[in-house]
Order: sequence, then C-alpha cells, then structure tokens
Amino acid sequence: MEKQQGHIHPLSRTMDEIVRILAELGFEVALGPEIETEHYNFDALNVPKDHPARDVQDTFWLKPSSLDGSPDRLKGGLGMKGVEQLLLRTHTSPVQVRYMEKHKPPYAIVVPGKVYRYEATDATHETQFHQVEGLVVGENITLAQLKWTLQTFFKKLLGNDVIMRLRPSFFPFVEPGVEVDISCFLCHGKGCGVCKHTGWIEVMGAGMVHPNVLLSGGVDPRKYTGFAFGMGVDRLVMIKYGIEDVRLLYAGDLRLVNQF
Repeated sequence: MEKQQGHIHPLSRTMDEIVRILAELGFEVALGPEIETEHYNFDALNVPKDHPARDVQDTFWLKPSSLDGSPDRLKGGLGMKGVEQLLLRTHTSPVQVRYMEKHKPPYAIVVPGKVYRYEATDATHETQFHQVEGLVVGENITLAQLKWTLQTFFKKLLGNDVIMRLRPSFFPFVEPGVEVDISCFLCHGKGCGVCKHTGWIEVMGAGMVHPNVLLSGGVDPRKYTGFAFGMGVDRLVMIKYGIEDVRLLYAGDLRLVNQF
C-alpha cells in the first residue's frame, strides 16, 4: 500500500515563515493566554471604557464563575464580587503588556497566536483567526526604524518586488498610528477586484507605542520609546497563495491542504 505524505497547512507554514523572518531580524518569540482579562485586553492598552470593541457584539465575554453558581453575565469590568471579567482575546496585543511587566528594555518580541472576534463570517472574516504581533522597546526607537523593519520583512516574505506604504490612522494603543498597505499581488498595482481597484491591499496596523501602554507595562516613557505592529496571518495567506475565501482555511478540506 502506498504511503500518504503529510502536508503542512498553509496557515502553519506562513506563521512559521513569519516568525522565522522576524527571528532573523532579532525578534524573540513570546506567548500569552487565549483566555484573557479585560485589564490586559483593553485597559492596559489604552482602550477607552466606551470603545465599541468592548461591546457584546464584538467580543466573546465569558460567563464568570462564582461559588453560589450565579448565572450573571457581565459585559466587562468587575463582577459583583470583585472578580474581573474574562474574555477570549480579541488580539495578540495583551502579550505586549504582560512581557513588559516582566522584562527590562531593550527587547524585540514577536507574538504569534489565535484571536477571536464575535462577527459574521464571510469571504474575508472569521470568528477565529490568527495574528502575529511585533513589539520593540528601547532608547531612541523611531518610526523610521518601524518602516525599515516592515519593508525588510515584506520583501523577505513576499519578494523584492513588493511595494509598501504607510497611511496615517488611529489605534488607541499607538501614537502616531499607521495602516500598512502593500501593492496588490494579482494586478501589481494596476487595480483589480481583489484590491477593490485601488492597487493596494491593507495588511496590518502599526505605530509608536502609546506612553500610557508603556506605563501599564511598568516602562518609563520618558526614557524609552517603542513601536508595535500587528498583522492578520489569514489575510497574508490569502494574498500569498491567491486564496479567495478565508473559510477555506478552516473547512478541513484536504484538497486545499494537499497542495502545500
């Protein structure tokens, strides 16, 4: 009987490649829990109390356990007995603060892992997906260093022909913040259905770490600065391999996996 050869899933393949490239640039792997507290997922990252990301419609809040078996379900914050509400992390950014609390700068970390969002699924969205977070903290860290790091990363991942651009944007945990776009892999910037006829595909958010986030991690923002970036691995897999529907990555169809 002919032996069947196993295949590495494109998500695992791409995640490993991303981590390897960033490790070559001096990043160390850091991990954190997928069940997170509101403090690390929102508060310590400078996310306002009334931010829509905290809504039940966007976040999987977990029912708090209690000794009396109370079925109370909280939207966030502290329960009636002072127990902090837990949730499925919505991004890998909480690991930033957890790492800062235990380490003294300078450092550069890469955080791969699963994240969860309570949203409708379609060709480009899933309730569970994968992110990779990057964080660099030290003295005199600049936005120019962030730009060089990302340019170098994308050329190693997608080839020397890729073009990257930064657009001003807002995220509560960075200031200034930027959206990172790369030239469309299919039309090479001419415009097509994949890039919505813009020639560009948005791949990540990034920016300089907000001083409040540094303070939450016990880092003095008067002495240290840092940059951070976060990318959706699923979207990069779709871009790199020309996969048009993200749901194919989770369908368990071996016809997809056997191509890799």
